Amino acid sequence: MVKLMMGGFSEIPGLVVELEELVHMPHLDAPEDRPFPFVYFISIINNSAEKVTIFGRKWILKEEGGETLVFEGEGVVGEVPVLNSGERFSYNSYHVIKTRTVVTGSFFGKDSEGGNVVVHIPAFDLEPPVDQA
Repeated sequence: MVKLMMGGFSEIPGLVVELEELVHMPHLDAPEDRPFPFVYFISIINNSAEKVTIFGRKWILKEEGGETLVFEGEGVVGEVPVLNSGERFSYNSYHVIKTRTVVTGSFFGKDSEGGNVVVHIPAFDLEPPVDQA
């Protein structure tokens, strides 16, 4: 297996993130300055031969107006998923925005040998509804 090194973290071929669904949810609570809540459904899929433990995440939200928000934390929605080969971890969470926002990020973990691994979250757009923007 070939691992790609990035800043002390390796990418494992077959370890991927998929955005399963993205939904604008106007009925959810949102602050006045960020009135557009979006729920996303994500899966971390381990199609590699490695056992992987995900212990942290980093989300980067780049707003159309130039502001960038970064959210980092331990675990994934309060869990530390352990993914054997062929397994997936699926969850949902949300972001609230004020304008069109491009979202990217990464999950961080350890492989079965204790090496640091990273899996990137593919970029996706959060677009306020035209009638509400």
